[in-house]
This record gives sequence, structure tokens and C-alpha cells, in this order.
Amino acid sequence: MAHPITTLDDAELCDQRRALVRDVLERIGDKWSVVVICQLSDTTRRFNELSRMSEPITKRMLSATLRGLERDGLVTRTVHDTKPPRVDYALTPRGFSLLEVVRALAGWAEDNAAGILDSRTTFDAR
Repeated sequence: MAHPITTLDDAELCDQRRALVRDVLERIGDKWSVVVICQLSDTTRRFNELSRMSEPITKRMLSATLRGLERDGLVTRTVHDTKPPRVDYALTPRGFSLLEVVRALAGWAEDNAAGILDSRTTFDAR
């Protein structure tokens, strides 16, 4: 006899979804992911080009960031069969949809920067 789905199963599924959301927000919320996504907004880029544009990121951190973005389907990595090998990175459609969100967040930060600085000054003076 089949067992009916229990509330515990529903709770476990809900916990899994919450964990995934936290994991995704951690990925896209780190500063280097946002920088790389912005650097790829208009064209494909090679690793060293991304490294120069994203200073002071270390090559190790850039590599880890690109791997994470690729794993989440936000960036593609294309290896060209040349000597020396050429590797290009580009945003996927999912990456471009995130770019819209990142740009909106950056716009909000710019629009509210003066007020945030005022609030910080007031808070710190207490």
C-alpha cells in the first residue's frame, strides 16, 4: 500500500527550496559575481580581460567565481581549439535576466546613496 504524502515531506521540500534560495542569493550577492556579470553585459570576454577589468580580484577568486556562475547556468565557458587555447566567457539568457536585476539594484543604490550616508552619519553620532 502506498503511503500518502505527509506534512513532514512537505516541510522537507519547503526546507530544500529555502536552502536553494539562500544558496542562489549567496552566489549572486557576493561582490565578485556581480562585478563579473556586469563585465559580461555587452560582450564575451577572456579570462585575463576579466581579470584586468575586475581588479583587485585575484585570479584564484575570479576562477572560482566563474566556475560558480557557470555551475548555476549564468555564464558559459567556451574553449576554442587554438594554440594557445582560448577560453571565452559570456552570459547565458539566465545571466542576462539577472543582469537586469543587478542594474536595477545598482540604480537603487545610486539613487539612495546620499540618504544612506546621512543615515549612517546620524547613527554613528549616537
